[in-house]
Amino acid sequence: MVETRAPLRGTRTILGVVAAAVVVSVVHYVDNYVNYADYPVPGPDASVPAPSDTVVGLAWFVFTAAGAWGVWNLLRGRVVPAVVGLAFYSVSGLIGIGHYTVPGALDMPLWRQAHVVADIALGVTILVLAARLFVQNRARARA
Repeated sequence: MVETRAPLRGTRTILGVVAAAVVVSVVHYVDNYVNYADYPVPGPDASVPAPSDTVVGLAWFVFTAAGAWGVWNLLRGRVVPAVVGLAFYSVSGLIGIGHYTVPGALDMPLWRQAHVVADIALGVTILVLAARLFVQNRARARA
């Protein structure tokens, strides 16, 4: 049986950041899917091709499900699965860095830049919070 504990310190912060990330990711991923042709893509010589619009659309569901699973475990005090789910979910935002690896990304409209950058920043924040949760749990286990 998996041991459950009371929610850990910082849980409310993590929940708030994840909630903000979900809202921003909806805007970003819907825009990316619906306006796929408006986003810059790598050239034909690129080592990594651009994902299709279908992959972009489906990715949101995969990442968000992982985030929900991480939150579910966090609320049950199951730190390691929570950290895994949250860290995986953080990639939903971090992957936005890919937009800036191709020419023309800085030419996107300011409103698009804003949600892409916000998604990246929230991805970084979730990854940092997940790492902090992991470190706190290790320290707590040693005490």
